[in-house]
Amino acid sequence: MYYEHPVELLEPSELSAMNTDNVILVQVTSAELFAQAHIPGAVLVTPQELVCGIPPASGKLPALADLERLFNRIGYQPDCKIIAFDDEGGGWAGRFLWTLDAIGHYNWAYLDGGLHAWHGAGMALARGPCTAQGSGPVKLTIDTGPIAEIADVMSTIKDSSQLVWDVRSKEEFLGMRSGSQRAGHIPGAVNLDWELLKDPQRQTRLRADMTQVLEGLGVSSADQVITHCQTHHRSGLSYLVGRLHGLHVRAYHGSWSEWGNQPDTPIE
Repeated sequence: MYYEHPVELLEPSELSAMNTDNVILVQVTSAELFAQAHIPGAVLVTPQELVCGIPPASGKLPALADLERLFNRIGYQPDCKIIAFDDEGGGWAGRFLWTLDAIGHYNWAYLDGGLHAWHGAGMALARGPCTAQGSGPVKLTIDTGPIAEIADVMSTIKDSSQLVWDVRSKEEFLGMRSGSQRAGHIPGAVNLDWELLKDPQRQTRLRADMTQVLEGLGVSSADQVITHCQTHHRSGLSYLVGRLHGLHVRAYHGSWSEWGNQPDTPIE
């Protein structure tokens, strides 16, 4: 199973010293930011390439053919190691790494703090557009293991061994603000804003006390965890955190944009 495969958290110094043969370094940012600054040797994946874009659940996994075009463009090979990072502390990078799990590619790592940590460590940055070109057609299959759907989330409501982790803001969780027709949260869910998983004093690296944070939230003791936000962008980070801590974590890719626009889903 995907969650039985250990994954890595890297520091800039570790990446800098690494032999990058058969490694694909992926920067998940806008094309404009990539052109202004990227880690030398990185290829670009834009956030738009990671979502289906179809309302109301616009954050769901793209169609298989779209994913195959994306992975062909970045030169994907099944035996390669992939290291991902972004410029925001792990949301979009985590979303991409979840996508890797969804295609059955578990040999991956996250550069802690991403672009900010790399620059903060005094490492060189490059400029210019991405010129990556694939070497041939890529054929993928989808592993549904890391993916939670409405039925999976519904099953957690009466199952105390499962936990829903909502990483929207406190205001969204309490129903004071919503990007969907209905406001509130999934019954029984726990809330910790994704921003609180990052340390702004350490170039947006993950919090050093993350183990204690997860224990206090009850996430560590759950047999299974399903995480979500509004569109499964912010929950890319919580999924990443769960994987790094060896949890059986899935992401509800429909997220609140699907749940909150359904007429009959239970809401607190």
